[in-house]
Amino acid sequence: MSKHTKFSPEVRDRAIRMVYEVRESHTSQWAAIEAVASKIGCTAQTLSSWIRKAAAPAAPSASATDARVKELEREVRELKRANEILKVASAFFAQAEPDGQAILRRLK
Repeated sequence: MSKHTKFSPEVRDRAIRMVYEVRESHTSQWAAIEAVASKIGCTAQTLSSWIRKAAAPAAPSASATDARVKELEREVRELKRANEILKVASAFFAQAEPDGQAILRRLK
């Protein structure tokens, strides 16, 4: 019966950093992994899998993505509404001036 030892996230992170720190003094990354694994008491395969998982980009959760989409959709609605208001206001001011370009000259 094999005993599975759980390593804390801090130990895993430190082991991964150690592999990168000692990589240059070994002939390969695998040799560095084996050396560090023997020091912390895990198998080289386990440490190798920790390194692969740490290198993989974390995917955003579905709920975080949904919340971001809703936020952006709300922002688009607000911007469209503000754009319509500005269109109406510019048309109003252009009609109020005999020369519609006079407003634009004042704004510059």
